[in-house]
Order: sequence, then structure tokens, then C-alpha cells
Amino acid sequence: MKSTPIEVNHTKKQGQAALWSKIVNKYVLEIILLVIILSMTFASPGFLTTDNLLNILRNMALQGCIAFGMTMVIIAGEIDLSIGSTVALTGVIVGLVSGWLSGAGWMGIDQAALVGIVVAFFAAGLLGLFNGWILTKYKLPSFIITLAMLNVIYGLAAVVSKGFPVTTLPSWYSVIGSGKIWSIPIPAIILLLVFAVVFVIMNHTKFGREVYAVGGNPESARLSGIHVTRVKIICMVAVQLCAALSGILVSSQVMSGSFNFGKGWEMLVIAAVIIGGTSLMGGIGKVWGTFIGLIFLGVLINAMVLLNINEYVQYIVRGLLILIAVLITAIQFQKKRAR
Repeated sequence: MKSTPIEVNHTKKQGQAALWSKIVNKYVLEIILLVIILSMTFASPGFLTTDNLLNILRNMALQGCIAFGMTMVIIAGEIDLSIGSTVALTGVIVGLVSGWLSGAGWMGIDQAALVGIVVAFFAAGLLGLFNGWILTKYKLPSFIITLAMLNVIYGLAAVVSKGFPVTTLPSWYSVIGSGKIWSIPIPAIILLLVFAVVFVIMNHTKFGREVYAVGGNPESARLSGIHVTRVKIICMVAVQLCAALSGILVSSQVMSGSFNFGKGWEMLVIAAVIIGGTSLMGGIGKVWGTFIGLIFLGVLINAMVLLNINEYVQYIVRGLLILIAVLITAIQFQKKRAR
């Protein structure tokens, strides 16, 4: 039985509608981002200037470096809420080590700061190793472990700094957070380098495939020969190292270390990752998506500042974004279970 022209036309329209629906669902974040950019172009003439766009990139770098490490952790089926405290501890460590070594006369402050950076990264790596060990050894939820560590590390940073900013840093240290190469802010360059490294790891290496497998189904991954414990510990170490890098960036911008740095960053980082399409349930996500999520948040926050939107209203908007992102993840998980 042949279809009538009306039926064919109806089927064709249904197919087109389904196609458009698929496109909108797949690129909804990019579409909203484009709308915001176009709206801000008309609302604020200074929005699309080179200086403002580079400023967005520079500001994105602070949480952005952590977001790429967090993407690995969440895809692996875990989460790390302690990263903000690591940001604070890093700056404090660099400042204290610089002061101790140079004050004791063992070396100049320029060399002492380099040692401080190495010590800070080493400390962050140990924190990640500890989080990963507790997580895998005792099978405890990662959000509980890292939430506890969040308070422990902030307390440690406050104790060793005696509650005061640490400012014994050499002049060259400010170049890391405030310098430029070919007019591009160094933090933006560092952000792009971290993105490139994590992108290659997650998309073009055996380890990246193992991370997805572990997050998707840990038991199946174990039965297929993947060392689940090793994968999770490496991811926890990676995000802590990324947090240390962000701590160095922020402390070099203000030329001091403080136990107050990084507070609330974990929410912005997680929001960028989830908005970018990574599922809190694990096994699903893309590093490129996180980059788009970062741009989205960076542009939105910058737009609210340029429009002089009340700071408290900005908190409401950020909170709603996180809620929406979590709801999207929940819907994705329900669809995954229904298949």
C-alpha cells in the first residue's frame, strides 16, 4: 500500500521536527551562550573588546584548571569537595617556605619561592593520594571524605599561617598570575595547556578509556582487568595538583597566601563540569564540554558584572545554575537506567 502525498509530507515534517529537537538538545548550552553574547554585544559596547575577552579568559583560569581535573574525577564516578582548601593551602605553603628558607639564609627569596612551589605541589599530591586511599580502602562516599578534608585543610592553612596573610614572596612571582605573553594573560595560556593535556589523556590514551570504564561500571571494569583502585587514586591526585596550580595563580595575582582563598570554588567548578555535560553518576562526560561550561559561566558572570547586577542576585543565579545542572544530570541518569 502506497503512502499518500499528505502522509509523506507529514512524515517528512515529523522527521524535520525530530532533527531540530535533537540539534537543540545537543547544542542547547552553545545556543544559550550565543544568545548571551549577542545580547551583551548590544547591551554593553565594551563586552566584545579584546581586553574584556582576555579578562574573561584570565578569570576563568582560576577555577578552570581545577575543572578539568574535576572532570576526570566525576567521570570516574567520584567527586572532590576539598579543592578550595587546597587552593588556600598552596598559597600559604609557597609564602611560608619562601620566608623560612630566605629568612634562615639558606638561599635567596627567588630560589626559595621555587622550592615553595615544588613543596606545594608535593603536598597537594599527598592530599590527593590520601583522599584516594581512604576512598578505595574503606569504600566511603567521596563527597563525605573530601567534605571532611575541606575543613581539615582550611584549618591547617589557618593554623600554619596564624590566621594572617603570608606575603614573603619575590617580585617575579606576580608574573605567573598577572604577566602576559604576546598580550595573552599567562593564566589563560596555562588554562589552555591544562585543557590540552587533560583532553589528550581522556580522549587518546588507555588511561582515559579506563576512567570512563570505571565510572560507567566499576565491577565490569575490574572484571575486564582494569585496576579500579589505581584509576581512582590517580584521578584524585590529578584534581589536587590542578587545585595547587590554581592556588599558585591566585596567590601570585594578589602576592600573598591566605587561608581564606578558594572558599566556594568547589561549587563553581562542579557547576562548570556538569553544565558541560558530565554526569555526576560517572561514566559520561567530555573535557571539551567542561571547556564550554567554563566559557558559559565566565561570560555569564562577566555579563552580570558589566550590567551592575547586585552581588546577591549573582549568588542566586549561580545557585540556580547548579540546581539546573544537577537536575539535568538526574534526568540523564533516569534515561540511562530506562534503556
